[in-house]
Amino acid sequence: MNTNIKKSIQSSFVCDTYSLGAHWVYDDKELAKLDINWETLNTPQSLWHKGKELGDFTHYGDQTLFLLEFITKNGSFNKEAYYDFWKEKMSKYEGYIDGSSRESMENIGASSGDLSICGRIAPLLLCSKSEEAFLKNVADFVSITHNSELALNASDFFAKILWMSQTNDDTVTLINELKPKYPLLSKWIDDAIVKKGSNSFDTIRDFGPACGIDGGFACVIYLLLQNKDFKTLMIENAKAGGDSSARGMIVAMILGIKEGIDLPEEWIKGMKMGLHI
Repeated sequence: MNTNIKKSIQSSFVCDTYSLGAHWVYDDKELAKLDINWETLNTPQSLWHKGKELGDFTHYGDQTLFLLEFITKNGSFNKEAYYDFWKEKMSKYEGYIDGSSRESMENIGASSGDLSICGRIAPLLLCSKSEEAFLKNVADFVSITHNSELALNASDFFAKILWMSQTNDDTVTLINELKPKYPLLSKWIDDAIVKKGSNSFDTIRDFGPACGIDGGFACVIYLLLQNKDFKTLMIENAKAGGDSSARGMIVAMILGIKEGIDLPEEWIKGMKMGLHI
């Protein structure tokens, strides 16, 4: 396995495990009172993660692991075969099942515009020998549960950033180069550029900390534009609350594919999965 691709996948899992503590806590006052040590992993504080424990993934990480298992077993990705595999996994799944997953279990192709699907694509790098193949695999994968124009656009954008980051670690330049090709997303990119260097909590709360791409996309671009290390970005993202894992997994997989990114050792040790990926 390419070392950088492996690190990208691992980074997204580390982020998801870390995010579990404050994930889906939205209220400002509740966030301020959380019994959390932001420097390390924590037990989930949200009732939506009932049954989860310290070191677990959220349901985003769990579904990313399903994809990794499928690709590891088959060495390739096929939409119909993966849908059957995923549906069988979800029929036995004991974690939270969101609306797009529930709808897709009945009929393939829910039209969700949630951001989280964009952060689950890194395992597809393992079976994609070209950028064209990767982008097709991403579109096929995303369309199973998030078959909306917005989700397909956003996932394609981040897939291109991820692919290109293997040879170009200047994320700011990549974002600016791609922006004209994505008119549906360009305003949010401009909004994020204007906020570069601003207070992360206030910026994420102003853009919107919820699950949707409308709001969440600008938050991710804002985070990617910051000149900060992995741990600092993950902590600042988590402190802003809401759908922190969805935002963070995208940032993490892109940072992880670059040379020289260090993942916090304590977070790795606390992961139930470890880094045996």
